[in-house]
Amino acid sequence: MPEGNAAQTIGEVLGVAVAQSGHGQRLDLELLLGLATGLNRAGLLRESKTQLSPAAHAQFNALYAAYRGGRPVAQLLGEREFWSLALLVDEHVLIPRPETELLVETAVELAHLAPPGPLIDLGTGTGAIAISLSRELPERTVFASDDSHAALRVAARNVARHAPARVHLLAGRWLHAVGPARCALIVSNPPYVSAQDPALQATGALRFEPHHALAAGPEGLDALTEILALAPARLLPGGWLALEHGATQALAVQQLMASGGFRAIATHRDLAGLERVTCAQRPPDA
Repeated sequence: MPEGNAAQTIGEVLGVAVAQSGHGQRLDLELLLGLATGLNRAGLLRESKTQLSPAAHAQFNALYAAYRGGRPVAQLLGEREFWSLALLVDEHVLIPRPETELLVETAVELAHLAPPGPLIDLGTGTGAIAISLSRELPERTVFASDDSHAALRVAARNVARHAPARVHLLAGRWLHAVGPARCALIVSNPPYVSAQDPALQATGALRFEPHHALAAGPEGLDALTEILALAPARLLPGGWLALEHGATQALAVQQLMASGGFRAIATHRDLAGLERVTCAQRPPDA
């Protein structure tokens, strides 16, 4: 831990931390030091020869120790950028990932094909997907559900910040939250990691995120299967469904959709070339 002495400058403290952690971690360390000092990255450079106050040094040391222990930098900062929005995060919600922006892009395209009616984001967590869709599709009513009250509290703060009165939060598991109502578009980034995945073990970074938002049975398909079993009855005729899933799960999701009577099934790849989002339509005459 870069304890140093009380006379260390901002630049010296950052240099020690980077030397210990590696240059690949420099951006994270700059963000943490910026939190402790109240400076942005340009400010850190400008004030690099300024002596770091004891209080700021102690705060940075605490942040640095937690970071070295594996805690995600987004949790330490209390926010993560998604769809160019600064979203509040904590230990009760999944940290939004860049690949999930593909789900938003796909949903926006599908919304223009879908019949009139509301859309819903299932398992909303931070509210990232629902808020992004509400901004891109102002003509649509947007609902977002989650069965975690702690997650809904985080989502409510993000909705108040970025989409007040435009996203309506519902408490409940998946589509059970909407009762008998039907939607034009259903989207979800549900848990899809195998419960036996080594990444979920106590030594991995994922241990700091809510287990229920990551793991979904022995094959990671439990939540996806549950959503797909309910979706046909909750979609308007001609409505669409878009689901994020693991990179090796596209075929299984396609098969579940086909067995549920969906058509126009298609899988989209993320920027890494991995199969990440699969969508399908409920037939207009269903």
